[in-house]
Amino acid sequence: MIREILIYPDKRLGIVSDEVQTFDAQLHTLLDDMYETMVARNGVGLAAIQISIPQRVLIVSLPNEEDGTQPKEKTLEVINPVFLIQEGTTSYQEGCLSVPDVYEDVKRFKYVKIEYRDRYGNKQIVESDKFLAIALQHEIEHLNGHVFIENLSFVKRKKFEKAWRKKYNL
Repeated sequence: MIREILIYPDKRLGIVSDEVQTFDAQLHTLLDDMYETMVARNGVGLAAIQISIPQRVLIVSLPNEEDGTQPKEKTLEVINPVFLIQEGTTSYQEGCLSVPDVYEDVKRFKYVKIEYRDRYGNKQIVESDKFLAIALQHEIEHLNGHVFIENLSFVKRKKFEKAWRKKYNL
């Protein structure tokens, strides 16, 4: 089922998500709905809080280089992630389903190693120094109650806020 995505400045995006305790059919439905929602909105990642579920659950599905598809079986389902290693720095132009049509350069760690649980509660490890590392950091930031625009410089953030208020009559 495709769910509604919260749009900035919705206060719920600032909630720090709770750890998942139960790995059951309800969690599996959430993960499936998150995948459908993300693909329907042409995203590459989605955190549960973005659809009003304050749980430490995220997905990332990088498009295939050959045809641009995002097969469900290649989607990374990350529950209760914990950074083990964060090294180096890089900058990447990011966007967000909760901040539509806004793209800004954000500084991130170049390499990350993360421990997490899969949909069945099994412990897993993922590491990357490519776009996956950026996407994971972006989505984990959501779980901690932050949106990527909060990483902008003071001047860029003020410029964004002014344009955003004008666009949405806030």
